[in-house]
Amino acid sequence: MHPWMMFDDSIQELDNSSQLNTMHIPKGIPNYDLYGDQASSGWSNAFNFEWIPQRSSLYNWVIQPHRHEAFLQVLYLTQGEVRFLLDDARLHGVAPCVLVIPSGHVHGFEFSTDVQGPVVTAGQKALESVATVAMPELLGTIRTPVLLQLQQDMRYMTQLMPLFLALEHESRTHGMGHQAAGTALLLALMIQVHRMRLQLNPTRNHTELALPRKTRQIEKFRALLDQDFRAHKSLQHYAHGMGVTPGQLSRLCREVLGMSGLDVINGRLIHEAQRELIYTHLPVKQLAAELGFEDDAYFSRFFRKHTGLSPKAFRAQALSTLNNKT
Repeated sequence: MHPWMMFDDSIQELDNSSQLNTMHIPKGIPNYDLYGDQASSGWSNAFNFEWIPQRSSLYNWVIQPHRHEAFLQVLYLTQGEVRFLLDDARLHGVAPCVLVIPSGHVHGFEFSTDVQGPVVTAGQKALESVATVAMPELLGTIRTPVLLQLQQDMRYMTQLMPLFLALEHESRTHGMGHQAAGTALLLALMIQVHRMRLQLNPTRNHTELALPRKTRQIEKFRALLDQDFRAHKSLQHYAHGMGVTPGQLSRLCREVLGMSGLDVINGRLIHEAQRELIYTHLPVKQLAAELGFEDDAYFSRFFRKHTGLSPKAFRAQALSTLNNKT
C-alpha cells in the first residue's frame, strides 16, 4: 500500500475512503494500559516506550477507539501522517507534530504506512505530583489534549528527540532509580511541549482551534471539576456552570467519554485519593478531610466501592509494588 493513499487534502474531516470509517466507538469503550493490553489497577507510575510502527503495524495501522484511565500518551511523528479521533473530534496531523493525550480521553489513530516516531505512555498521577511541586503551570499542559503542528526550525524542537531517546534507554535498562529517572525525563519532555505550545499560540488554548463543541464542553466540565471536586458538588452544579441541564451533561459524557456524568465526578475524587495515598504520607483521616469527606469511615466506604480495596490496603499494595520496581 502506498503510504499516502489513506489521505486527501481535507484537514478536519475524514472522507469515505479513509480506513477510519472502520473505526467505531463501542458502547463500552475499552480501557487499556497499552492498546490491546489489559488495564492495570490504575495508579501505576510506570512508563512504556515504543516506536509508533511497532504496535500500529500489527493492527494494519489503525488503532480503534479506547482510553487509558491512568496513563498519559505523548506521540512525536517525525515522518508520515495521522488521522485521529479525540473524544468526538476527528483531526489530522502531518510530521513533524506532537500529540498529547491525557488519561480519560477516548482516542483512536489511523497512521500512514510510512509513519515514524516515538510514543511514550506514562503514569499521569506521578507526573502531576512532581509537576505540582516543580512547575505548577505545567499541569494544564499535562491535563489538556493537544496537537502541535511543528516547524522544522522551531525553537525547542531539537530537544525533543534526545529526551525520547533517553526515555527509550531508561525503559530498556531498568537500572537503579529507573522510575525516578523516567519521571524526571518525562517532566523535561512535557516542559518542552509546554514551551512549544506557548510559542505556537501564546494567547489561547491550542486545542480550541480544532476541537468541536462537544469536546470543548467536556473540557469545560473537567476544568470546573478540577476547581470544585473537593466540595462534592452535584452534577446539577456543574451543568449550571456550563449552561446546560444535568440530563444534557450526563448524555454528553456518555456520548463522548462512554460514562455518566456522576462517574466522571466520582472518578476525579478517586484519582486524587489514589495520588495522595501514594505520593504523600497523610493519614487516611486527614486525607479524607482534605478531600471533603465528613469522616474517614465514609471515605473508606466510598474508596472501597470504587477500587475494591480500603485506602490503607491500596496504599500498602501500591507502595509495595512501586518499591519492587525501583
